[in-house]
Amino acid sequence: MDVYTILQYVIMVPCVLIALTFHEVSHGYMSYKLGDPTARNLGRLTLNPIKHIDPVGFICMILFKFGWAKPVPVNSRYYKKPRRDMALVAAAGPLANILLAFVAMILVNVFELIPVTSELSYKILWATVNFFYTLAALSVYLAVFNLIPIPPFDGSRILYVFLPTKWYFGVMKYERYIMIGFMLFIILGGSFGILGVISSFILGGMDGLISLIPIFR
Repeated sequence: MDVYTILQYVIMVPCVLIALTFHEVSHGYMSYKLGDPTARNLGRLTLNPIKHIDPVGFICMILFKFGWAKPVPVNSRYYKKPRRDMALVAAAGPLANILLAFVAMILVNVFELIPVTSELSYKILWATVNFFYTLAALSVYLAVFNLIPIPPFDGSRILYVFLPTKWYFGVMKYERYIMIGFMLFIILGGSFGILGVISSFILGGMDGLISLIPIFR
């Protein structure tokens, strides 16, 4: 394993922490703005990653680029419109990751404009560009992963808005079994290929939009 591969893994650690933390804080903040103080009262409206990290989900993010954090607790009884508001809370996490990725991609392009004047400057710029690109990629992967429309992912809560209540709760009764089945599918050789393709398409789209800005042409 060469030094750049080792550095890549070192860079991934803070990127994973940032992506997961922004995701969960956004869930909690949206819920708070909709009248639910649960996350705030439990100290989850913080950018301290220790409050949010699930060890298994963290390791999965490092190894597979798809993972999860400790879910922020919310209480839908505080919401004025529970169906709509639950969907908004669910969407807040992936949306925060997409916005974070877009900002990171802009910074990638900014640092790529800086000329290399020495071997030291090359190494510093390589590490900086690699950091922001890794942050962007992991943020997009996390958003796409969480938009899978099966329980307990955020996508299932968003889907709730479009399903009859009876159907939704009929599915939610089996949430634990669906999750176990999904994890077995992954362990037994299920592929994240399609999620990777979608994530790469989104990253490419962001880069294409940024390239339209005159300074980056």
